[in-house]
Amino acid sequence: MSLISLRNVSKVYSSGFTKTTVLDDISLEVDEGEFVSIMGPSGSGKSTILHILGMLDEPSSGEYYFGDEPVHRMSQRQRTDLHRQYIGFVFQAYHLIDDLTVYENLETPLLYQKVKSGERKSMVADMLDRFNIVAKQKLFPEQLSGGQQQQVGVARALIINPKLILADEPTGNLHSSQADQIMHMFQQLNEEDGVTVIQVTHSETYASYGNRIIELLDGRIEKDYASGPVTTG
Repeated sequence: MSLISLRNVSKVYSSGFTKTTVLDDISLEVDEGEFVSIMGPSGSGKSTILHILGMLDEPSSGEYYFGDEPVHRMSQRQRTDLHRQYIGFVFQAYHLIDDLTVYENLETPLLYQKVKSGERKSMVADMLDRFNIVAKQKLFPEQLSGGQQQQVGVARALIINPKLILADEPTGNLHSSQADQIMHMFQQLNEEDGVTVIQVTHSETYASYGNRIIELLDGRIEKDYASGPVTTG
């Protein structure tokens, strides 16, 4: 079943008399349970398409369906509600809230969803345990290594049990061993929990963790092909 459907989506930025086309008439289907890697040179539109899929940005033209929901017809508030309910976002720069502890960072998405206190405690405890960060729960982001911060970022994305994880260069600031760990985690979530994953990456190695690779060039889909998933050892 199709989770994501983009139909003739374009994104154009205007500045004075200059127009810059970042996405040019993109049509794309992603089924539930896929693991898709988006690649392409800088300026090819990778992050823009991810932000549109994550409802953090909207296209200049075209249609976006999330399941049966016509996102392109929604108000900003409706899009935000849909995002918070179904989508977990993982950023290269972690985007943790500096003045909140690890525990409070994990709890924040649940507050948006108005989850009751007892249930919140249980869900945060589960994530702390799952990611082996129980001992870090009272620390602030600046007290963590890059790999630990990204673990918290992934845990925060997962705590809402999302249908879709969007990852923008999730391994970009990590050492290779930390990056491998994060990619194994995404692969496990996809294969064992059935979570749909779409990641943007520059790395062919990490792209191959997905079962499908989309290559962008100048805002258009240049290639779209199946990739054999990496087996975890």
